[in-house]
Amino acid sequence: MTYMEAPTPVANKTVAVYAGSFDPPTSGHMYMVKQGAKLFGRMIVAVGTNPDKTYTFTTEERVAMLTECTPDFDNVSVDSFENLFLVDYAESVGAQFILRGIRSEADYQFERAMRNVNEDLKPDITTVFLMPPREICEVSSSFVKGLVGPKGWREVIKPYVPDPVYQKLMEKDIQWHTQTGGVETVSD
Repeated sequence: MTYMEAPTPVANKTVAVYAGSFDPPTSGHMYMVKQGAKLFGRMIVAVGTNPDKTYTFTTEERVAMLTECTPDFDNVSVDSFENLFLVDYAESVGAQFILRGIRSEADYQFERAMRNVNEDLKPDITTVFLMPPREICEVSSSFVKGLVGPKGWREVIKPYVPDPVYQKLMEKDIQWHTQTGGVETVSD
């Protein structure tokens, strides 16, 4: 093939992994899922577990929320993994690509370093970076959780999370309220 010939389309054969902690999934995550579903023949959204982190939601809850958020994507599945490097997980599911989001310069620095390490470990797996649109580029799980608590928080977070996640946050609020007996609650 010369450089002038168009490559044979292989999009229907490509597999990508989009991984994160998703604690909770946000509108930014869903942007990445939507774009990834367009770019790749099959995309696996993988909930990773970091033993050094404390999570608000269990792995099972995070997988369930993502599954509820992705029913309209025929080529997207949700999975979880632990005690594996992301690139090893990607290889184990037959992925040729890892999809990562970049929101800031700090994200870029970190993701570039990880991309280089991943290439050292598995040169056949390519990392693809996407940048979310301006209106959601600052949204992260930590950002959303940081908004929970003050009076009016329920309406403030609504645009930053998909509906199933919002409902789960409301359920979690009731659980937190019940567990604390109304003391130190995150309710308004």
